[in-house]
Amino acid sequence: MSQQQGSKRVSSGVIAAISAAVVVVGGGVGWLTWNSTQNSVQPNRVQPSNPQVGNEQMAEVYWLQDTGTSFKLVPQSVQVQAQRNQPNQFLAAAFQRLLEGPTEGSGSSTIPQGTKLLGIEAQDNSVRVNLSGEFTSGGGSASMQGRVGQVVYTATSLNPNAQVYINVDGKPLEVLGGEGLELEQPLTRKSFNENFQP
Repeated sequence: MSQQQGSKRVSSGVIAAISAAVVVVGGGVGWLTWNSTQNSVQPNRVQPSNPQVGNEQMAEVYWLQDTGTSFKLVPQSVQVQAQRNQPNQFLAAAFQRLLEGPTEGSGSSTIPQGTKLLGIEAQDNSVRVNLSGEFTSGGGSASMQGRVGQVVYTATSLNPNAQVYINVDGKPLEVLGGEGLELEQPLTRKSFNENFQP
């Protein structure tokens, strides 16, 4: 009878040891599973911002610089969220930056505040820009020439030889402002320099 009690005690001890080992191993497996899950989740949280970083490109927008007797167009490199191989999106992003206005020390702009980009299309060797009606408001002839130059040069930042068509509220812009600055479209950098640049 005492031998039976001894074997029962041994059996209880073995069971207790096995149970403790199961708890320790199970806890370890649980911790490892939880830890690997946490590590695999963290890269996914960062992932959505990576495509945006990859989409940041440098674009050139053009501001005006006073030379004392006239103005000249000067480029500023700005970061935009678009790819160069998607010219419509790239130029739209550049124009959004242009219409926000210059940063301190980058030059000035004669494009009236509130002017909006209604559409832009780059195709073959041309760029069509559609601006809101605010583009035609205010300013004298120098102001009008300056804003046309800013649009032409920014629109041709991907292709300096492209022809630019400017529309306002969907209609071709033929005369700008009360002083009647006539625009023969399409405009190019060369035609702008010959006809409007002082």
